[in-house]
Order: sequence, then structure tokens, then C-alpha cells
Amino acid sequence: VKTDKKSGITNDPNDWAKEHDKPRYILDLLLSIINVSVQTMDIVESLPKLDFDKETEEDVL
Repeated sequence: VKTDKKSGITNDPNDWAKEHDKPRYILDLLLSIINVSVQTMDIVESLPKLDFDKETEEDVL
């Protein structure tokens, strides 16, 4: 929570959740980020391994 000294306006990020009657908004957002991160890791781990050290015939030509 931050109050601007010049204007006196208080900025509370939790107010949005209260105003929209979604008290779990921040938690749900965090869970969504975690879910996307886990899915991304699964996709990355399923990708084939690349070996940049091996030369192929095309590289030599």
C-alpha cells in the first residue's frame, strides 16, 4: 500500500479484488502462472535434444 505525498491518493493493489468481488484474484493469478510454468517445463523437457558439437555432411559442404 502506497500513498502519494503530493496528491494524497492511496494505491492499494488489493482494492481491485475487493471492488470486483474477487478476493481470490491474486491467488488465482499466481496459480495460473505456476500452471503455465509447469506446462512449459513439460514441453521443454519433451523436446528432442540438440547436439551442436556433431558435424554433418551438410556442415562440411
